[in-house]
Amino acid sequence: MKRQKKLKGGKRLNRSYGGDAFIYSLLAVFGLFFVFPLVFSINHAFKPLNEIFLFPPNVFVRRPTINNFQDLFIIMSKSWVTFSRYIFNTVFVTAVGTAGLIIVASMGAFVVSKYKFPGAKIFFSGVIITLMFSGYVTAIPNYLIMAKLGWVDTYLAIIVPAFAMPMGFFLLKQFIDTIPDTLLEAATVDGVKEWGIFIWIVLPMIKPAWLTVMIFSVQSLWNARASNFIYSEQLKTLPYALSQIITAGVARAGVGAAIGLFVMIVPLVMFIFAQSNVLQTMANSGIKE
Repeated sequence: MKRQKKLKGGKRLNRSYGGDAFIYSLLAVFGLFFVFPLVFSINHAFKPLNEIFLFPPNVFVRRPTINNFQDLFIIMSKSWVTFSRYIFNTVFVTAVGTAGLIIVASMGAFVVSKYKFPGAKIFFSGVIITLMFSGYVTAIPNYLIMAKLGWVDTYLAIIVPAFAMPMGFFLLKQFIDTIPDTLLEAATVDGVKEWGIFIWIVLPMIKPAWLTVMIFSVQSLWNARASNFIYSEQLKTLPYALSQIITAGVARAGVGAAIGLFVMIVPLVMFIFAQSNVLQTMANSGIKE
């Protein structure tokens, strides 16, 4: 049995119900495959020790407990640096680094996209090239620069490099390319200044793009240990402090499971609320006017 679906331009696409059922079944299988690690991590965090060491492991917890989380907070409360201090460090670095990235990358992407100046294409090509390099490759140069600037063992060593995320600049630039030049020219004729065009026209129109960049930045900074730059215990981030707990051995396996869930929950919640914007950004990143 077939049915017709009307497409743009008056064309019709013939598709059978059996074909639709196959496609949706295939998508459901892949969906279950990708959601499995999340389901396992959530259940694993609430397992007692005897269930954690079962082999083969159970996906779903049989006797859920919150002892793992209680043990985590007990351990952190005994630290000479308070748990709230680690949380503040991570939240501060994540918030400031993400805000700075969106502002800097948006302004740079707007200029490269809408203004013609010598070297613009070469600069953008350089940004594309940096996407191929891993963070491990640039770790030593980054440290040398931070040391020269005197920013080692300060928040700036984590925050300022976060402003230069190549992926963020690329996505914003590609999204700004889709904004018609005629719209910006009309605003200029109406007397709107350059800053007004950027703030009141460009930024609202690229909201899906900067929300996507925000998700990537939060995921990166929230999980940043920054052990190469931060040596003072008062300035260390939450992921670093939590990673030290796991090194105690198998006795803290339950605490380690709770830590895994605790660290992943913030980026996960952000992605759930902004996933439609991520899809829209990826769909428009290669479209030109």
